[in-house]
Amino acid sequence: MSEIATDAARVLAMAPEMTIYQAAEIRQALLDALAAGGPVAVDLSAVAELDCSGVQLMLAAQRQAGADGVALSWHGHSPAVLEALALLELGARFGVAGGPDGGGRDDA
Repeated sequence: MSEIATDAARVLAMAPEMTIYQAAEIRQALLDALAAGGPVAVDLSAVAELDCSGVQLMLAAQRQAGADGVALSWHGHSPAVLEALALLELGARFGVAGGPDGGGRDDA
């Protein structure tokens, strides 16, 4: 996982695994990025494995961003992310075009 601050937003690039085994590290990185203020963009393009813990972290980050008044966006949805979001019918909530089942990508 890496973080880059640009003029437009702080970009947080997720590592290939977003699972229970990385949950504490991912949680802290998301909280730190949100606490820094300004817009946060999360790049999901490298994610090859996403379990329910990863999805829970995404939902928690959205909730925290809303509470803090911080703009949070999700980009580069990998096939693993698209599959998980479609299965859970959360695609629209995370910027995936094509309806509630997540059919389609917003950046394709």
